[in-house]
Amino acid sequence: MRLGNPTMLASGILGLSAESLGNIVMAGAGAIVTKSVGLKPRNGYANPTIVQTSYGLINAMGLPNPGITEFVKEIHEAKSFGVPVIVSVYGFSAEEYATVAKKAVDAGADAVELNVSCPHVEETGSEIGQNPKILAEVVRKVKASVEKPVFVKLSPNVTNIAEIAEAAAKAGADALTAINTVKAMAIDTETTVPILSNKKGGLSGPAIKPVAVRCVYEIYERVKVPIIGCGGITNWRDAVEFLLAGATAVQIGTAIALKGPNVFKKIKRGINAYLRRKGFKSVNEIVGLSHCS
Repeated sequence: MRLGNPTMLASGILGLSAESLGNIVMAGAGAIVTKSVGLKPRNGYANPTIVQTSYGLINAMGLPNPGITEFVKEIHEAKSFGVPVIVSVYGFSAEEYATVAKKAVDAGADAVELNVSCPHVEETGSEIGQNPKILAEVVRKVKASVEKPVFVKLSPNVTNIAEIAEAAAKAGADALTAINTVKAMAIDTETTVPILSNKKGGLSGPAIKPVAVRCVYEIYERVKVPIIGCGGITNWRDAVEFLLAGATAVQIGTAIALKGPNVFKKIKRGINAYLRRKGFKSVNEIVGLSHCS
């Protein structure tokens, strides 16, 4: 899969309709990743589902989506935007993941990203992504059902993310996205109760960037498949840091809420200026460069 530039929309942000995805493409994203979609429609959790912190957001949306049968309409429309369309999928079994992935690819998805790392929905997400054997089974089932690239979005809420990454790669993952949100919560000091209706959620934004960079660095030293860096990227320096750690592309999510959609163009320009200043001809020349020093 070729990208016009190394920036991608991260799953979970403005990815539930073709219209919002189109706006992100116009803002400069080199590829778009949809919000996670499952086999059946899901309402998600009751409000409040998002808490703003000093350094990011905590969310517990509960994977709201219209179901893959309805969502294929958005995939069809998104295909006209001229950039790769990656559909994020989830399931409650390996068979469900495979079924949803096949429907997404049949609708035109250029790749699927397996959400095996959502920290706030039981029996899917991180419960799968924390178990190498179950994760490998999911990846193998999906790979057997589609002929498009399969990405695996990894959880930082594990003891050894490189070990999980290796299991996914050995099972056939074509790329790894690192990382999903960090398990977190917030408590209202006046009411004395957790703010989120689900109590616990996932922290995204600048606070998790050092964690994400470390995860990409460790994965790069363990596996040879492409890595997509994700977590707290708000400017070109953040993006370059991920590339140096071993990422071949980066995903941007919370920064859209903090800085607006034009953050894609700013990051793209910043990366290009950095490459020129340093005498590099392409992004590929700096991928993993920090491991050579």
